[in-house]
Order: sequence, then structure tokens, then C-alpha cells
Amino acid sequence: MTEIADWIAVDWGTSNLRAWLMSKDGVIGMVTSDKGMGALERDGFEPELLRLVGDYLPESGTVPVIACGMVGARQGWHEAPYVTTPCAAPGVGQAVTPEVRDPRLKVRILPGVSQASPADVMRGEETQIAGFLAAHPEFDGVLCLPGTHTKWVHISAREIVSFRTFMTGEIFALLSGQSVLRHSVAGDGWDQAAFDEAVTDAMSAPQKFTARLFSLRAGSLLDGTEAATSRARLSGLLMGLEIAGAKEYWLGREIVLIGAPKLNALYKAALAPQGASVSETDGAEIVLAGLRAAYEESMT
Repeated sequence: MTEIADWIAVDWGTSNLRAWLMSKDGVIGMVTSDKGMGALERDGFEPELLRLVGDYLPESGTVPVIACGMVGARQGWHEAPYVTTPCAAPGVGQAVTPEVRDPRLKVRILPGVSQASPADVMRGEETQIAGFLAAHPEFDGVLCLPGTHTKWVHISAREIVSFRTFMTGEIFALLSGQSVLRHSVAGDGWDQAAFDEAVTDAMSAPQKFTARLFSLRAGSLLDGTEAATSRARLSGLLMGLEIAGAKEYWLGREIVLIGAPKLNALYKAALAPQGASVSETDGAEIVLAGLRAAYEESMT
């Protein structure tokens, strides 16, 4: 017999969603879907959620749902307006409540965070930040959240002071999948030494970046450079630009990486020669911690 959830935690991004079925004692199950915000019209969010979690709902009564991510975007289920920095990571007190047809659902969508100058926004990462700070309330330093759009976030006195977004992951995907380089970097191989060297090259001479990109193609044609080496070098060139651009965030501060282990490892490797103090944690666990913190706030 399926156990009924006491509440549901939802991380709903552009491409995918994850829902954790929660009891008072912890996680009783997790369900996933490839129906992210980008695949749904506004009236499709509730049916998709019910398809995933309906078996965990009671016949009567209400189950709280705490959701974060692109579900709160303008194109999502219900827009949750941004909270402006400097600010604490938004909680349930700033959430919006969309109308639902099924009376068993009480949905709250957490807002994102915006910054006026330079202009920047985040949705979803703020919940990871809340989860991290719930466990480390005295942290004063920088959180780096690697991903398609990596965030560097300055935290002080439990507030998001400022942040910057770098499109490193998306640019890597575009160059490796749609540019002339796609034939030179195809595959999943990796050359760590080539990555390390490319990070240094990009940081020392960023003005040569686009020329070095074409050299990847030329090297594969003229010298038979292996795809694993070219792929790692492309990643390193992009990472070097990002590390140089984020210097004002990481220089002289404690850095915590919050992301998937594979991405965390690349950032650690790129930062190590700079003498940066770096630790890491898994982003999947942290987002659930942030959603749990919001749920606990809703119960007080």
C-alpha cells in the first residue's frame, strides 16, 4: 500500500522536475518527469503534478506542496515576483499560491532573487542557498552553484549580498553541439592536463580566446588532436574566462561549491592553482534542505 505524503517538495526547472514525497520522518519516495516549465502551458502544471504524486495523496484533506524553480517564472504555473538583493534567501512568507482544481493540493511557489545593478536573476538557486544556510547559519563567504548558468553568490550575515551569473555551461553546449568545433570535440572523453593548461591560457590572455577556439578545429585537422583533448581544452578555456571574471567574488574568501560532483570537480581543479579555499556539497541534497526549511517555516 502506498504511503500517504504529509507534504511534497518540488524542484521544477525548465527541462525537468523532481518531487520528493515527505513524511514527518523524512523522504518516503521521489518521482521525476521530463515535463519542465518549457514543455507545459499554464494549465498543464497541475495535471502533471497530479500525474506524478496522485498516488501519494489522501482521499480527502489537504497536502502542502512547496515548489521552487522555473515553475514560478512568468511563463510558469504562477509568477512569483523576484525578491531584490540584498536579501535573505526567500521563504514561504514571500511565496505565491496558484489556484488549483484539486482541493487536496495547497501549493506554494517560492520566488527567485533579482539584482538591479548589474542586472541579474536567479530561480531555484536561492532555495539551495536557503538549504545551505539552514545548516551553516554563520557562513560568510561565497557560494558557487555550477550549472548551465553558474551563479557566484556573496553571502554575509545570512543575506545574499550580490551575485553574478556566467553562461559557461550553455556556451559550452552551443559550441560543442552547433559550431564548427562539434566535429573536433565529439564524445565523452577527457584530458585533465589539457583542461588545466587551457584554464591558465584563458586567464592569462583572455583576448586570444576566439583564436584559441579555432585552433581546436585546426589542431584536429592538421595534428590529429584527439577529441578528448579538444573537448577538455574547450571546457578549460571557458572555465578560465569565468574564473577570471569572478575573481572579485572568490579572491580572499571561503568558497563552497554547490552542484553535481562532476561539475564541482572541474571548478575545484580550475580554482586550485589560484590558492582558493574550496569545499563542496551536493546540490540535489541542498535543494531539498531548502524546501524543507520553507515547509517548516510554513508550520510555525
